[in-house]
Amino acid sequence: MSGHSKWATIKHKKGAADAKRGKLFAKLIKQVEVAARNGGGDPDSNPTLRTMFQKARDNSVPLDTIERAVKRGTGELEGVNYESITYEGYAPGGVALLIDVLTDNRNRTGSEIRSLLTKNGGSLAEPGAVSWQFERKGIVKVARSADEDEVMIVGLDNGAEDVEDHDEVWQVTSEPGEVLSLRTALEEAGIKVEESDSTMMPKNTIPVTDPGDVRAVLRLIDLIDDQEDVQDIYSNIDIPDEVLQTLS
Repeated sequence: MSGHSKWATIKHKKGAADAKRGKLFAKLIKQVEVAARNGGGDPDSNPTLRTMFQKARDNSVPLDTIERAVKRGTGELEGVNYESITYEGYAPGGVALLIDVLTDNRNRTGSEIRSLLTKNGGSLAEPGAVSWQFERKGIVKVARSADEDEVMIVGLDNGAEDVEDHDEVWQVTSEPGEVLSLRTALEEAGIKVEESDSTMMPKNTIPVTDPGDVRAVLRLIDLIDDQEDVQDIYSNIDIPDEVLQTLS
């Protein structure tokens, strides 16, 4: 039940630098607001809000900031009406990309995503051309200090499908609807959870072995991820360890 596929899905998060953390906070707050607008402001009856709320807390977004986002979503405070769109495309080498955005201007965002792709060796795809290659899963990332066997035992008893070695963490995979109960079970067993989320995972991956091609794909992913409306970006690239070491 262990493996090494941390590059199978590329999903960049912003680091601790102030500017990058600010961008991450803005994305997470927007996700909370939209979840509250679509399903109500009570996390107990809105699983998506509960997931987004926890995701924001895992990334140290202040509680009062999250609560204000919920109130904007429910209409208690004035907010912006965001539209959720998923763009599908290809990076250099035929690597598939799924790009989730929340935008208040579909035309502007679509034009910017298309431009980033075409100027960097990629292309925009028709709806459905890429999405079938991915499936939604829940993931719980557990501190590496935890015992793998214990993580596996608790996980299997509470909806886990797989446990993978991702260097700094154990990544436990489940169906999306099981992620919150799985996280709770792991925490109740005294296992430290770093974060939990719902994500898109590729059904099959594309190995990219040329360092130049790898750099081109990762550069495009970074550029797209920096676009202000982009919430998440997923890829089916698989970078062999030996190539990864040359990049390092």
